Amino acid sequence: MRPDPPGPDRPGKTRPQKVSVSASAPQAAVWVAIPVYNNSATVRRVVVDCLAIIGRVVVVDDGSDDSDMAALLAGLDITLLRHEKNMGKGSAILTASRHVQGQGGVYMITIDADGQHHPEDIRKFIPLLPADGHKMIVGSRDFGGPNIGPGSRFGRRFANFWMKLETGVYVDDCQSGFRAYPVQYLNQITFHRQYYDFEAEALARMSWAGIQIEGVDIGVTYPPKGQRVSHFRPFMDNLRLTLTHSRLIGRRLLPIPHKTFFRQEPVDYKSLLHPVKLIRALLRENATPEGLAASAAVGIFLATLPLLFFHSVAILYVASRLNLNKLLAFNVQHICMPPVVPALCIEIGYYIRNGTWLTDLSHETVFIQFGDRLLEWLIGSLIVGPVLAILAAVFFYFLALGAKRWKATRP
Repeated sequence: MRPDPPGPDRPGKTRPQKVSVSASAPQAAVWVAIPVYNNSATVRRVVVDCLAIIGRVVVVDDGSDDSDMAALLAGLDITLLRHEKNMGKGSAILTASRHVQGQGGVYMITIDADGQHHPEDIRKFIPLLPADGHKMIVGSRDFGGPNIGPGSRFGRRFANFWMKLETGVYVDDCQSGFRAYPVQYLNQITFHRQYYDFEAEALARMSWAGIQIEGVDIGVTYPPKGQRVSHFRPFMDNLRLTLTHSRLIGRRLLPIPHKTFFRQEPVDYKSLLHPVKLIRALLRENATPEGLAASAAVGIFLATLPLLFFHSVAILYVASRLNLNKLLAFNVQHICMPPVVPALCIEIGYYIRNGTWLTDLSHETVFIQFGDRLLEWLIGSLIVGPVLAILAAVFFYFLALGAKRWKATRP
């Protein structure tokens, strides 16, 4: 394969360099995209296996410096695109997506180049892809095999929990990179992340846009720890993921509608006429241990803040936006009713401001200096609120977990 002559680059930007395009590539619906960064030992085998299933493969070399990717993939009927420097997995996926759409493709199945995914599982995706491109399919990895540590299992559950909060949609394996993207819609969405956190943002924003997300069971092979090639940097990438989820939660809380490609299901207001059915639905709402823990934490934290006469409204709004259990979040606030919790917050806030405790409770200190007490309540609540929220989350998590296990053991 021969690279095209290099063109002029724009200052401050890195353009994908087109290295090879198969002249006979058909304008077909489904492509396979393989983002690559320093996976020289495994990438050719992955590409060959994918070609045996789908003859339309685009490889995006994201600035690899461990090999000459064009030479490594020589003789294969593929499209090879190159970033001149490492720009992140998300950038590589979007580069591939734009190319696939430009070639008339409808779907792009992404698969990692490190050999962990099984290319033969591509066949499981294809029957699930409708012609109009309104679905996104995410591979759910089988974690029953060897060399899968508890950190991977916890990370998967934690990512699924964030996804549920951000969208109300349950996805069994949010961290899986084996996915089918509808490129027409993917290319119309503005993304802010470009590394490993891109895949978390992509799920949330595609769901907000009305794209239906489904899962499909796939296999996975993890080599022993010493033989594993991973570019995931635990501290930096986990920090990026945390910031990404925080940003998505913040966006979700804004009362601003998202851009959607498909009509959303209308709200069923008729359920309000059936109180018994409504209460049952509220009880079942996000009733997982994680969901109930988050509901309790949100209800307690907001209840400690000095939101005079607006606690219930704030709690119901946040619980609704984050798809939490509104019944629990609303009722748990009673733990923070006056006088105990507000007084504790004011005392802590007063001590932080003055270095002493407030002991003089008089008409002047309570009413005339109400603005000062309100500020101290806010300061103290930012300390007391998180502590009580964590305690409530732990309590309701283990309470729900115990109830779930008890229910599972019942005959």
